[in-house]
Amino acid sequence: MKIVIKNTQGADAGEYEVKFPLITDGKGTQAVHDTVVAHLANRRSGTACTKTMGDVNGTGKKPWRQKGTGRARAGSFASPLWRGGGVVFGPKPRDFSKKVNDKTRALALRKAISERLKAGEVVIVDSIRLAAPKSREFAALLQKLGITDTVLLVTDTHDEALYRASRNVVGVESTTSSMLNTYLALKPSRLLFTRAAFEHLEKRLNPE
Repeated sequence: MKIVIKNTQGADAGEYEVKFPLITDGKGTQAVHDTVVAHLANRRSGTACTKTMGDVNGTGKKPWRQKGTGRARAGSFASPLWRGGGVVFGPKPRDFSKKVNDKTRALALRKAISERLKAGEVVIVDSIRLAAPKSREFAALLQKLGITDTVLLVTDTHDEALYRASRNVVGVESTTSSMLNTYLALKPSRLLFTRAAFEHLEKRLNPE
């Protein structure tokens, strides 16, 4: 598969031959699902906590005698039926993390990138050099490339100037090719790679 490479003015600057095998059948769909679910689960802190009757601070004295008051029977101030009492079956701190093996994770990323490529949602720029690390410069670049929706900028290495220029532009996220994962690859409407970043990603996606 060949992709047209753009320059910073939005003009064609040649073609690039994709060097990793694209997934063209249904293979990898379950791997994508498992990887995204695990990614979102691993982001959960799992710190939600409620107090049971045993955790509520207070006396263990019976509120009033069992009979003769005309009121309903009560045995504890910490009753879940009372305001300030314990919570029944409430959340407790827990670990939500899920494990996905390396082969499944690699297959999921290759599947995700293959689908984005086939849909024409990947843009490769030969290189990105801004006149100044300012948001308006990066916004102008996106306009020249015809990108109006959400976009993930992927560079080969962390570029502080480019990061500062893109971080305040609405709908733009950035990462490096080594940190790119399936969730990030599927989240935005478009993927914007530098040529060096895409070449580095290909090395990750080539099955050994």
